[in-house]
Amino acid sequence: MALPTIPPYRVPQPDELPENRVSWRPDPNRAVLLIHDMERHFVNAFPAEGEPLDQVVPNIGLLRERARAAGVPVVYCAQPGGQTPEQRGLQLEWWGPGVADPAQEAIIDELAPGDGDVLLTKWRYSAFQRTELRQLLRDWGRDQLIITGIYAHIGCLMTAAEAFQQEVQAFLVADAVADFSAEEHRMALTYAAKRCAVVDTAQRLAQDLAARESEVA
Repeated sequence: MALPTIPPYRVPQPDELPENRVSWRPDPNRAVLLIHDMERHFVNAFPAEGEPLDQVVPNIGLLRERARAAGVPVVYCAQPGGQTPEQRGLQLEWWGPGVADPAQEAIIDELAPGDGDVLLTKWRYSAFQRTELRQLLRDWGRDQLIITGIYAHIGCLMTAAEAFQQEVQAFLVADAVADFSAEEHRMALTYAAKRCAVVDTAQRLAQDLAARESEVA
């Protein structure tokens, strides 16, 4: 039931990404950046050095920097520690009690939230479940969600699928998400590109936000 120890693996390269079914592009006036489950509890299951995180963490940082510069809201979601069995629900049977050490609840230092960022308490796979995420998007007049973080085939993919069902255009960032394995990482990207989201690289999405910001200016 505990999280697996994750061996190093190579993040998919730009020429290895699945073909997207739609041509959505992020717009700084419509987008929100989501940084999903980058708590120490989850990050510490990965190798301390090397891939995938030596690619994923800087790429999340790049998108966060670009989002802030473009006026795009940055939202974090993170699970609380010490959940009761009722709060944990079915996840208790699948993954155990969750975060046990309060020190492991914090977002990693490299990506710690800043002034103006929003931190949501996350209870289920999807960042939309039992959170204010959908209402925030409505309040901000935004209908695009750029998804980064871990794990690609669990919370990130479920969030992308739910975004689609709520008329929100989702972008799953291929090299700014990480997973249990290269196979599960690729599976998440393939499913998203075929069924609910645009899959692209952090660099391309960051450039797109910058270019569109210039157009608006």
